[in-house]
Amino acid sequence: MAINFEVPDNVQQQMAMVQMVAEHVMRPISRDIDENEHARPWPFIEQMWPFMRDMQKRNLEKLLSNGDSTPKREGPGVTNLRLMMMVEMLSWGDAGIYLCLPGGQLGGAAIEAVGTPEQKSRFLNRFAEGDKPSWGAMAMTEPGAGSDTSAIQATAVRDEATGEWILNGEKIFCTNGKLALDESDGLVVVWASIDKGAGRAGMRPFIVEAGTPGVKVTKVEIKHGIRASDTAAIVFDNARIPADNILGSPEVEQRNGGSSKGFKGAMATFDATRPLVAASALGIGRASLEFLKDKLAENGVEIPYGRSYHKLTAIQRDVIDMEMNLRAAYLLTLRAISMLDHKEQNSLEASMAKAKAGKVVTQIGQRTVELLGPAGYSREHLAEKWMRDSKINDIYEGTGQINTLIVARRILGYSSSELR
Repeated sequence: MAINFEVPDNVQQQMAMVQMVAEHVMRPISRDIDENEHARPWPFIEQMWPFMRDMQKRNLEKLLSNGDSTPKREGPGVTNLRLMMMVEMLSWGDAGIYLCLPGGQLGGAAIEAVGTPEQKSRFLNRFAEGDKPSWGAMAMTEPGAGSDTSAIQATAVRDEATGEWILNGEKIFCTNGKLALDESDGLVVVWASIDKGAGRAGMRPFIVEAGTPGVKVTKVEIKHGIRASDTAAIVFDNARIPADNILGSPEVEQRNGGSSKGFKGAMATFDATRPLVAASALGIGRASLEFLKDKLAENGVEIPYGRSYHKLTAIQRDVIDMEMNLRAAYLLTLRAISMLDHKEQNSLEASMAKAKAGKVVTQIGQRTVELLGPAGYSREHLAEKWMRDSKINDIYEGTGQINTLIVARRILGYSSSELR
């Protein structure tokens, strides 16, 4: 598949608006929001809400026009390319504030992937037609279950009398969990087992709406980075979930460790969202690198790109290496995004992009602070904040190690039981 590097005119025009928001709305409040963790960035939210609502409305119309539950996307080079560029630019502005974007987010992506047309219309419409911002989130990680989803202990048991599902368990590290549950139209997609003896085949995601009795946010994490975004712990205590709020079939198709179609379909949401995590890493990396080059130039250090590598100084080589690796991560991300827009399977490419970008941005953030010395470590500048913000991209939606393992399995042809 050939990649078209030309950005459509309409996308360029939209990105000009996004750049203005990143530069004039996000950057000016970046330090203050970081110093006051969990203070919601309302100027940014209110600025972006009409844009996000319109974008989600167009996307929902396309999803529903297909008439089935298979996620379809706009034509090649438009929908996901636009989203990738927007995420990169907003993360250049501030990664934590970017994560406060109103909309379905990861929870909405799961509904897109395996929801029925009725579920898509009912739940995604609130992000496309609502009169005020609302959020979606996903709750998968538990105190004893991180990357190994088969260790999930949360359970959902059907009440045969009412048809409802009774959900019990605890979830942690839920991005925007509090935002989603605080707003009346918010929702969280929660993973639970309907048959613990069936392993992954017994896992199902459930749509839990804000205001559901028995659902309580018990903790909001104090974090190293992305401090504008809330990361919540949520307890489900006999929470009753309507029968039709389950994503996928309530029947367990396979046993003995197999994976159901519903599980595989919902997990496929990461094929769409991991490249966006990579795009966020790219934005943070670009912010760090631009600042570093500006500071070096102020001190008379230029980067002579045409000079032989062995004639460069150590600092010049470092900067060129950082730019090279950031560019490589960009191309991997563009590849994964382009495959989405061409409706091609991209599990391998999504994990490659996410693993590479997470590693690269972490290295760039740390090296930028090191090269700037006291100025990089000082809170007078944002370099130390970008270093803190960068690391999360190597952790969430599958750690760098897990995504590297996925890449190895895909390339070598091993199953998850054969290569762990």
